[in-house]
Amino acid sequence: MPSDDNTFALFRLLQVQGIGPVRLGAILKRADESGLPLAEVANNPESLRTALSDEQRCELRANAVRSAEVWQELPGLRVKAVSFFDPRYPELLRWLLGNQAPPLLFVRGNDALLKKASLGFCGSRKASDKGLIVARACAEIVSKAGINVVSGYAAGVDMATHCAALENGGTTGVILAEGILHFRIKKELKGIWDWDRVLVVSQFSPGLTWSVHNAMARNQTICALCRAMVLIEARDSGGSMEAGRTCLKLGIPLFAPVYEGMPEFAEGNRILLNEGARSLYKSKTTNLPNLRSLLDALQVDTWSGAAQFGVAGAR
Repeated sequence: MPSDDNTFALFRLLQVQGIGPVRLGAILKRADESGLPLAEVANNPESLRTALSDEQRCELRANAVRSAEVWQELPGLRVKAVSFFDPRYPELLRWLLGNQAPPLLFVRGNDALLKKASLGFCGSRKASDKGLIVARACAEIVSKAGINVVSGYAAGVDMATHCAALENGGTTGVILAEGILHFRIKKELKGIWDWDRVLVVSQFSPGLTWSVHNAMARNQTICALCRAMVLIEARDSGGSMEAGRTCLKLGIPLFAPVYEGMPEFAEGNRILLNEGARSLYKSKTTNLPNLRSLLDALQVDTWSGAAQFGVAGAR
């Protein structure tokens, strides 16, 4: 595990425009080949002449003070930085996204949840009452089974599942589409919030504001943090639809509840069922969603994809 100085150097490099996961990988390779700590490379931008443009090296020199100010502020806000070479970094995220994995996660709360078996939820901000009932029921069932509920903290499906998890004694991961310094506990959750059972995660620079681009990147991270995903009333385009297709592309089990009265706008669910998503139906005995196959997908010891994704303990 690198020193805090090296993790800070990683942070500084990521503040430079045009440096993302792939470019950063090239810089890390250069540092390794030269035998120099990353902190020393970041403090000597000229050593990166062949990896960075003149403008980027100038920006790296200029951001030292401001980056240090932000970095020093984080501990007081109980925010930790988890880099992709940190043992706390989630194996699934690294394995599934490869060189596209977020190099640095800013987290607040119970960071042990980064390694807990998780179910993701994605869906409409304006889901029908029936859709929200189904989302809450699914989140309640898996929470009581010890599964972590992960979603994106938006209105609608996201908020319904975060609430259901906490109301039923479970845990939840809040994955932000903005910097973690913008995080606030929303009014729907204030009465049930418990930092021991919540982890807030951002892959973005702490002060970065929300954007559509960030939301799309965040949805990919939600997918890769989870062993399965439930999609509620997705439209035929947009973030939820792209999240569903990302799951299918990555080989993550995608479940789409099927129920009477599905709104017409939820065409995305129907499309994804044709593309490989799995149906979820209501149990005739309990009148609740039948999650047997979903729970099987979430258990490390029984999940057929565990070995494929390199999950520790996979058989």
